[in-house]
Amino acid sequence: MSPDHEAAPFAAPELLLVPDHLMLRDGPATDHAVHIADGRFADIGPAELLAARHPRLVPQRLPGRLLMPGMIDAHHHLTQSFGKSLAYGEPSEIFRRVWVPLESSLDDEFVYLATKLAALESLRGGFTTVCDAGTRAPGDIGAMARALHETGLRCVLGLICNDGGNESSDAERRTLKAQAERFLARWQGDALVHPSLAISVPEAASDEMLTTVSALCAEAGTVFQTHVNEHLASVERSVVARGRRPLELLAQLGALGPQVLIAHGTLVTPPELMLLRDTDTAVSYNPVASQWKGNAVAPAHLMAALGIRFGLGTDATRSDGFRLMDAAEAAQKIAFGLAVGDASSGGGWTWFDHATHEGARAAGLGARTGEIAVGKAADFLLVDVDTPEMCTSVDLTWDLVRLGNRDQIEAVFVAGRLRLWKGWPTDWDARALQRQLARTAQAAIARAPIVRLHPTAAEHRRQVAR
Repeated sequence: MSPDHEAAPFAAPELLLVPDHLMLRDGPATDHAVHIADGRFADIGPAELLAARHPRLVPQRLPGRLLMPGMIDAHHHLTQSFGKSLAYGEPSEIFRRVWVPLESSLDDEFVYLATKLAALESLRGGFTTVCDAGTRAPGDIGAMARALHETGLRCVLGLICNDGGNESSDAERRTLKAQAERFLARWQGDALVHPSLAISVPEAASDEMLTTVSALCAEAGTVFQTHVNEHLASVERSVVARGRRPLELLAQLGALGPQVLIAHGTLVTPPELMLLRDTDTAVSYNPVASQWKGNAVAPAHLMAALGIRFGLGTDATRSDGFRLMDAAEAAQKIAFGLAVGDASSGGGWTWFDHATHEGARAAGLGARTGEIAVGKAADFLLVDVDTPEMCTSVDLTWDLVRLGNRDQIEAVFVAGRLRLWKGWPTDWDARALQRQLARTAQAAIARAPIVRLHPTAAEHRRQVAR
C-alpha cells in the first residue's frame, strides 16, 4: 500500500477516529473516540456513544495507535536551526559570535527556506506549535509566515524590538513602537501565525522600550518574549549597567506579568522565583540548551511545585519532542533530584504535561491548543505504540517520556489537517527543499562573519592525537 493511499482516509473534512489509546489531560483512556470537524475537536467520549451520535461517519479504527496532543516547543529560533551544529562545543553566549552574524547575513529567500526546513523538523519531531523568539535577519518577517503557512506549523512568531538600550533616541523608540503595532495588527486573527513581540535580552533595550513592548503585548493579549538570566555574563552585565539582575530589572520596571514569557531562567534566586510566581510570568525550560551550551539548569521541578507556568523549549537545538521530554526529566534528576534522593523527579507526567497543555499555557495559547478537548484546535499526533519497547507497558505516560521515539509518530495533524504522514508532508516536496537548502547553507555560513572557538569533532580528534 502506497503512503498516499494509506494517508488518504485522513484527508476527509470530518473524521471519527477510534485509537487504542487516547491521551486526555488526566492520562490515557481506552475505548474512546474523537470527532474532528472544522479543524477542532467537536466531540470526545466512549467510542460506542460517539458512533451512535454520529451515524453518518464511518469510525476509523486505529489498532496499536495512541492519539495524543501535539507537543509545544515553547522556545525556538527558526532561522537559526539550519546552523545548529555550529554550536557544538562552544562556550555560552554564542549569540554574539555566531547567531547575530549568521542571521544578519540572510536574505528573504534564505529566511523562507530556513524557516520551512525548521518547521518540517518540528513537525517530524511531534511539535504542532512552536514559539519563535524572533529573527535578526533583515527584511520582511512575512517570509517566515509564508513558510509556516505552507508547512502548516502553528507558531507564536516574535518580532524583535531592540532599541539598543537607554542611549537610544525618542525617534528610534517611536519607530519601533509603530512597527510593533503594525505587526500585531497584521497577524491578529491569523489561523496559524500568532504575533508576538520580543526583545533579545533586557540589556538590548531601553527601560522605556521594555515597558512599552510589555504593555503592547498585554493590551493585544499576546506574548512578550525575552531571554532572561540565561548566562552568568549577561547577569553580571545587567548588574553593572543597570544595577539589577535582568529579572529584577523587569520587575522594577513593571514589565513582568501573564503576558511575559522569559526564555531559560536558569540562574534564578529564591526571591526571583517568587517574582515569577507572584506576577504569573511564564518560563521556557530548555534542558537541551543547558546540556549543549548552558551555565546551569532551570529549577523546573521547583517551578512546577510553586505554580509557575512553564513550557519545554528546544532553543533550536534538536526538534524532537520525545527526546526533549526525556532531557527535561533527566536534567532535573541530575541537577537536583540526585542530591536529595528524589527518585521520581516529576513522576513522568510533569514533563508530558509541560510539553503539551502547560506548554500551550506558557505560550499564551492555552485556550486554543495543547490538549484533546472539545473546542480546542485538532492539533494532534498518531503514535505507534505497538512496539517491542511498549508492548508490555504498565505506565504509558512515563513510557512516552523515557522511551518514546520520533520514528513512532505516524501522522501529524494541525487544525484538523494532515500535515505529515510517516515523517513526510503529503502536499509538498520536502526532499527538494532539503537539496535546495543544502546547496546554499554552506555559502550562507561561509559569508557570515562567524567566530567559532571549538573545532569540528574530526579536527578535535586530530588535535588530541597530536
